[in-house]
Amino acid sequence: MKLAAKLAAQSGDTSLNAPEIEAQIRDAARYTRQHTIASIFRAESGHPGGSLSCADILATLFGAEMNVWPEGVSDFTRDRFVLSKGHACPALYGVAAYYGFCDKRAALSLRKLNSPYQGHPSVRDLPWVETSTGSLGQGFGVALGMALGLKMQKNSARVFALLGDGELQEGMVWETVMCAAHHKLDNLCAILDYNKMQSDALNADICGLEPMADKWNAFGWNVEEIDGHDIPEIIAALQRAQSAAGKPTVVIAHTIKGKGVSYMEGSPAWHGSVKFTREQAEAALADLGASPSEIEELLYV
Repeated sequence: MKLAAKLAAQSGDTSLNAPEIEAQIRDAARYTRQHTIASIFRAESGHPGGSLSCADILATLFGAEMNVWPEGVSDFTRDRFVLSKGHACPALYGVAAYYGFCDKRAALSLRKLNSPYQGHPSVRDLPWVETSTGSLGQGFGVALGMALGLKMQKNSARVFALLGDGELQEGMVWETVMCAAHHKLDNLCAILDYNKMQSDALNADICGLEPMADKWNAFGWNVEEIDGHDIPEIIAALQRAQSAAGKPTVVIAHTIKGKGVSYMEGSPAWHGSVKFTREQAEAALADLGASPSEIEELLYV
């Protein structure tokens, strides 16, 4: 059962239609972005740009696609999610808080001493995190291993891995791409947060990645190319991935770095290692639709 349907059943409203589920996912993405800003402000460090760009993707995965929910994190038949771009964990913590995998207040303790919510996800500290990630490219390789193991055990669970575009400059990514196609892992779905920027500048200025779709096609992958902020497009692409028999799927999701915050959008300066001023954090939350009372609670309470 998809998590959105599960939440509908828990709320007593089992008649949610597609537009209502999409609205729920948009609310989850909005909350994820707000939580991201608040946790980075409190930590005085973090990676806002790429966390904001992937919020819609994460909200859709957890809210409408993956067969996993808070009370089922140890269910062997659950779907698996790997955040290969581990520095975007503020968004992962935010979406997990929204959907009940962790406490909303506790998840604001990003990067604090002895907090389980560290600057990269830790499988040892958080039971709903499938694997520790941080060194770019390695998480994708772990996702490959999970998918292959599930296939060997004839388990119908699926594995989803979210990658950053700068991450694709790591050679091990393409080893994983080649291996997954060889083993026909149609239970593996990679999602590329393609915001065209990395730590220092545009991808194209550092190491060009195009032609992106042609490369994955050449390796034998099913390729979907979408607007990574359009919820219906994300849902449809993930559903099509389920029917791509005999080959893994990559969803190339075109996104905007810093999405939702006017002074961050399209600026690589907000990739990471940033410290918000009070004025910047409050302005960002206002851009993201937070009320004055919500801003006060998220940042200062």
